[in-house]
Amino acid sequence: MNSHHDNIRAVAWRDARLYLLDQRLLPHRQEFLAFETAAAVADAIRDMVVRGAPAIGVTAAYGVVLAARAAFASASSDWRRVIEKDLALLAAARPTAVNLCWALERMQGAMKDVPGDPESALLHEAVRIHEEDIRANRRMGELGAALIEQPCAVLTHCNTGSLATGGYGTALGVIRSGFASGRITGVFADETRPWLQGARLTAWELVQDYIPVTLLADGAAAWLMSQGKVDWVIVGADRIAANGDAANKIGTYSAAVSARHHGVKFMVVAPTSTIDLSTPEGKAIPIEQRPESEVLSLADQPIAAEGAAAWNPSFDVTPAGLIDAIVTEKGVVLKPDTARVAALFDAG
Repeated sequence: MNSHHDNIRAVAWRDARLYLLDQRLLPHRQEFLAFETAAAVADAIRDMVVRGAPAIGVTAAYGVVLAARAAFASASSDWRRVIEKDLALLAAARPTAVNLCWALERMQGAMKDVPGDPESALLHEAVRIHEEDIRANRRMGELGAALIEQPCAVLTHCNTGSLATGGYGTALGVIRSGFASGRITGVFADETRPWLQGARLTAWELVQDYIPVTLLADGAAAWLMSQGKVDWVIVGADRIAANGDAANKIGTYSAAVSARHHGVKFMVVAPTSTIDLSTPEGKAIPIEQRPESEVLSLADQPIAAEGAAAWNPSFDVTPAGLIDAIVTEKGVVLKPDTARVAALFDAG
């Protein structure tokens, strides 16, 4: 893949510390923050310094390395017990993103047989998780782009690129691959209220990588589709249930309903670590409720009438019946249902 369309990394391990690109400051400032404790990493996940399910998982894995370092320093013979508090802090940081718990479980598996100081072995596992995510994203990019039969523009919602993953991106990975191969001619990006991930992050990523992007208000997406401007909606997911229902940033469900009405195809792109086979359907996915202030204000400035309340679910669930394809690194699930999702894992 031409690096011309892959220039961004938001999570990095350097000099025995974790560095995160502070996504709250984009697009106006590019600032990396350094982290040396698991508690600070958990705060960064909760406070949206880093966001996007795969990136949260990678970040949490590095957070375990920091937790292990501290635990071994304070109680070398009993570090596995001491580390439990930090693991709980990391697990509680964002409840909807299943990649978080997946990464923590994998790191706990790596902890079992580590002799002596665990930092080196756990860092090796965290780096593996990071590198595997990038490889999976590139594979999903190829598979998703192959579904686009003729050159067209596409719509995306929220941010699913290098900022939301270990690198390259899920839905934006498909867009990067599709643009490089001539299958995607341009991108329409929903602004994504209330955190404006589309305006601040997706548009920024695409501009950095020289991919044409047009921003629109979330409420304009249905009218855009009615004008025949896009052939596909391509989004990511924070958790996919066993039946193919997909939780993603609030507003995704609206885009899916509009897409079905207007004959626009709908693609969900996510690694298999996002699929939670223990959750039978979307109704069982926990939906994070975030502070009212995020809706009632913008950049800390009030924008609503004083005394008004706000409802602020961070995610919604798109039923599998509205999804044309789920793209993973293991393959594509067309018209997803419980049997087809299970077959993806049986084949793997």
